[in-house]
Amino acid sequence: MTTTTNDHLSALQAVDSRVLHFTPFGLGGAMRPEDAADYQQRLISNLVLADDVAQTTRQKFEQLCAGYAQGLLCYDLFTLVSDAAKPTLEQALRDRFAAHHNGAITARNEAGSERQITYTNYADFHDQYRKLRKPEIRMGSSNAWTPFNGMLDGLMKWARREGLLRGQRNRGIERAKKALRNLTAHGMFHLLTPVDAYRDLSDLAEIINQLWGHATPGGRLYPAPIPRDVVAIGWNTTTGTVRAGHAAQLSDQQGGDEDDGFTFVLVRAVFWPGEREDPNMMEYDARNATTRFPAEYLWGPGSRAQAITWFGREAPEPDSCDSLDQVFVIRVHDDRIHLPMYPGVAAALLPAEQQGTWYAVRADGPAEVFAHTRAVSTAAHGHARTGECEQCPVETIASGDLVTILRAALAAGADISPLTTPDVRTPFADVMAPRSVATSP
Repeated sequence: MTTTTNDHLSALQAVDSRVLHFTPFGLGGAMRPEDAADYQQRLISNLVLADDVAQTTRQKFEQLCAGYAQGLLCYDLFTLVSDAAKPTLEQALRDRFAAHHNGAITARNEAGSERQITYTNYADFHDQYRKLRKPEIRMGSSNAWTPFNGMLDGLMKWARREGLLRGQRNRGIERAKKALRNLTAHGMFHLLTPVDAYRDLSDLAEIINQLWGHATPGGRLYPAPIPRDVVAIGWNTTTGTVRAGHAAQLSDQQGGDEDDGFTFVLVRAVFWPGEREDPNMMEYDARNATTRFPAEYLWGPGSRAQAITWFGREAPEPDSCDSLDQVFVIRVHDDRIHLPMYPGVAAALLPAEQQGTWYAVRADGPAEVFAHTRAVSTAAHGHARTGECEQCPVETIASGDLVTILRAALAAGADISPLTTPDVRTPFADVMAPRSVATSP
C-alpha cells in the first residue's frame, strides 16, 4: 500500500513532458524541467491586475494563474484554465457593474414605472431586477433608457455604452469572446496548449484592467498610448528610395553623395526599430492618413541641412498617441473615394477641395475607414451607413458636407483646429496609396 501511494505521489509530481517543448523561441526541443518551470512562471508573472479591481474578480484571476502554473505537472490543466477564463469575463463585468452604480440604480418596466434598486452585490441586484417586466436602465453619456438583460451580452453592451471598453476592432473580438464562452459552456472535449491558455489569461487581464480604467502598456487589445519620436523621412524621387530614422541622428549622417536628390520631412511617429515600428511609415503623406498609427507633420519638405537646422532650433519633443477610436474624415466626390484625413487637415482645405459627400468615421486606423466607405458607396450588403458596422471595425458618426462633418467630429472629441500641411508624400505613397480611386472596382 505504501509503495502504491508513493508511486502515485511521484506521478503527480512528475513534469508532463509535453510542456517542455514550449520554449521562448516557439516549439522545439525539450527544455530542462527547471527551465520550463522558470519560463512559464515568468510568463504568468507578467499578468498583473490594477490595484482597484474588485476583490472577487482578483481572487478568481489569481486562481486561474495558479492553475496555469500547475500545468507543468498536468498538461490538461491548460485546457481547464482556458475554459474557466471565459466565464470569468462575465464575473468581471458583474463586479464592474456593481461598483460603477455604487449600490443603487434606477430601473423601469415596460409600463414606464420606475423603481430604485439598492443592492449589496450584483447577484442581489439581478434578483430584484429580473422580477420587472421588460426592464430597462439608463446607459451612456446620453443617459437614455436601454433594455438590459443582465446576462453577458447585456453587460458587454452596457460596458461599451459607458465607455469602459474601447477600440473598434475590439468590438469584433468581444463578440468572439462571448461566442467562445457560450461554446465552452456546452462542454465538448478539446485539448489546448500553454500558448492558448496564456493568450486567454493575457486577454482577460487586459479586459479586466480596461474595465477599471487602466490601459495595458504594449497591450494587444487595449494598449496604453504608444510613444512617438521625431522622425526624419527622406526620399529620392529619381531612384524611388525611401528611408527613415530618428531626427536626432540626422547630423551624424550628414554629407556625402548620398544626400544628392534627397528630400526630408520631420514628423512625430511610432518608430522604434526592433520594438515597435509603424508598418506604413514609408507611405507617409502629409495631407492624408496613410500610416497605421497617427503621424503628426512638423516640418518640411527640405534638405538634410535644413532639417537639422530646424530640429536644432525648435527642439520638438517626443510624445505619445492613442491609436484606438480615432476620428477620421473621408470624402466621396465624382464617383471617386479619397484617402481619409485627420479632421484638422480637412478643416484647412480650400473651398474647391471641400466638394462632395463627407463622412466622419471612428476607427482604429485609416485603412478600415477607406475600405468601409468604399463598401458603403457600392451599396455592399451588410455595411451600415450610420452607426456601428457589423462587417467593418468602424462607426460612422455623421455624413454630409464638410462643415457638418467637422461639427460632428468635434462633438466626438476630435481636434478640428485648422492644420495647414504641404502637398507632399513619399514615392511609396504614390504607388501604395493613391489619393483617390473609383467607387466601383
